[in-house]
Amino acid sequence: MLSEYLTRESFEVEVAHDGDAALARLGAPGEAAPDLVILDVMLPGCSGLDVLRVLRKREAPPPVLMLTARGDDVDRIVGLELGADDYLPKPFNPRELVARMRAVLRRISERSLPHEPLVLGTLRLDPARHRATYRGAAVELTGAEFRVLEVLIRAAGRIVSREHLTEQALGRRLELYDRSIDTHASNLRRKLGLGPSAELEIRGIRGAGYLLTPPNEAAP
Repeated sequence: MLSEYLTRESFEVEVAHDGDAALARLGAPGEAAPDLVILDVMLPGCSGLDVLRVLRKREAPPPVLMLTARGDDVDRIVGLELGADDYLPKPFNPRELVARMRAVLRRISERSLPHEPLVLGTLRLDPARHRATYRGAAVELTGAEFRVLEVLIRAAGRIVSREHLTEQALGRRLELYDRSIDTHASNLRRKLGLGPSAELEIRGIRGAGYLLTPPNEAAP
């Protein structure tokens, strides 16, 4: 049932029903490592914690989200000490699991991103210092505004959906009637002075999302 739910959420899912099968799949030569492992503590045979111990001894282990039936503090603490990236006690709402999964995948992705400043025309973002300048002047941005702008500048010239912006910048899924991204985009335009006659423009594309246009590039 969980596999079917995750598939509907656009994940490609492989299932192992016990610890030994999981280790065999994860160690199989020529098999690509998964982007994320959801690991139940109470697996038959080799337990989830045992699987985690083996995985963490390998080079470049995949991120792991642990599930525990009891919400036991001992299992949670041991799992985190062994290197689990997150945990979720059962029973749980599948939507919460998906939110946790996306959060782990996002954090892993952010770790691999370069920390050098991002530059687009005279717009400069320094994620390491949380500093933004435009046309040489410092711009005071809230944390959410900074993250929205960072996602847009990394995708400059391409439309970014409101769903993606919400997940990447705000760390949650877009809910019905949620206008947070629209508010942040409006604030960014105002603080940066962006518009059709400016060097850069943040354009709202009806039904699609937002687009940050690079200098001298015509918007679609």
